[in-house]
Amino acid sequence: MDRTAQLTARVTERGIAYDPPSSSPPPAPSAASLHVRAARVLAANWTGGSTVPSRSLYPHQWSWDSAFIAIGLRHLSPLRAQTELETLLAAQWADGRVPHIVFSPSVPLDAYFPSPDFWRSSTAGRPAGAPRTVQTSGIVQPPVHALAAWLVHRADPVLSRARGFLARVYPQLAAWHRYLLHCRDLGGGGLVSVVHPWEQGMDNSPCWDGPLARVTPAPAHSFRRADLDHGAAGDRPTDLDYGRYVRLAADYRDGGYADRDGEFAVEDPSFNALLIASEHALARIAAELGAPGTARHARAERLTAALVERLWDDASGMFLCRDLRGGGPIRERSVSGLVPLLLPGLPREVAGALLGTLRGPHFAARTGLVPSYDLRGPAFEPNRYWRGPAWFNTAWLVERGLRAHGESGAADALRGAFLRTARESGFAEYVDPDTGEACGAPGFGWTAALTLDLLHGVDVARETGEEGGNRG
Repeated sequence: MDRTAQLTARVTERGIAYDPPSSSPPPAPSAASLHVRAARVLAANWTGGSTVPSRSLYPHQWSWDSAFIAIGLRHLSPLRAQTELETLLAAQWADGRVPHIVFSPSVPLDAYFPSPDFWRSSTAGRPAGAPRTVQTSGIVQPPVHALAAWLVHRADPVLSRARGFLARVYPQLAAWHRYLLHCRDLGGGGLVSVVHPWEQGMDNSPCWDGPLARVTPAPAHSFRRADLDHGAAGDRPTDLDYGRYVRLAADYRDGGYADRDGEFAVEDPSFNALLIASEHALARIAAELGAPGTARHARAERLTAALVERLWDDASGMFLCRDLRGGGPIRERSVSGLVPLLLPGLPREVAGALLGTLRGPHFAARTGLVPSYDLRGPAFEPNRYWRGPAWFNTAWLVERGLRAHGESGAADALRGAFLRTARESGFAEYVDPDTGEACGAPGFGWTAALTLDLLHGVDVARETGEEGGNRG
């Protein structure tokens, strides 16, 4: 067994971290205990080929969770981080989509709903090329995977090249982006649409209240929610909202997972910003493999222009979602509208307005984290899923955005709030944005993983090659 494999085994079995041969510095001694605790969470959630977000509430592999988890795992074991992404991409459909859940056959059907027998991917998904040897959902999640793959490669380029990691995942990631760009431009303006609230990742956001109001909910007796066995009802979506989620998913399934005719179609700023960031990452991966990346960078710039044209709102000082079935912007402020700060190619006036909104009364929470929804909004609830609580993955994205725009002081403050709250909350799934009270599942995968990433304090501009700043 080589040195990398030995160290990977140690992480898996004992939860002990190590510093791989990468350019990122190790954590300071004062942060060592937090580093070890985060590593133990990831070890406890490791299944042998991937990492579950939570052993109790989310016992399968989730798509964007695995991307964020891989970003943290690269500081423990680059090999295990590569494996995380490879396991997910092994469940990719022939049409290019990466499903939002890959189900573990060892988990009982009643442990999570909707379960494999609801999605029926191998039969209902056959027209779209669903795999026959593994059960998945039929919807997707935000495309952060190419960015994750590039960062994982950067953690140990020697190992990555020796394994042919990028050469193997690049065609899969390119097919994933091709599916989104060709099949999900439902508004005809160049942006990608989501066809279910779960696809955007911020499942229960007030942004979806208007579009969901048109959806007839599935009867309450037709399904059983497993999430309430592990989480407080006051923290979770209501039964009415859940019934609408189920109806949308069932209709999508019964239509053979075709993308054109559903009741729900929304252009979301965060989803598209992550696609743009990953397009830039794919360009860097192509260059690493000896192919030109110019066309992908150009596509990312075109997508950025479309994002500004279609979703920027001067009055709100942020990006808004667009309801393609209801005919216009959704005038709710959510953290999704701040995530495009991640893109250094934003026009300077747009980036400046976003920074002002982030610091203003709608998002300046007492913990120093970023609430998922407007603190002054009519639908704000500090503990209910995506209707106000602060999440760690969105904080990580905003922190990178601040650094991309030269706001190192603000980024340092957000990093400090993140690490302090992650420690005090026991790596909670999410927290009350003002009190820091832990909500959702404890020992959450991406909270622990992104804690590790921030502890290593990587240079965002150097690792992504984006030193240029925003456009004038």
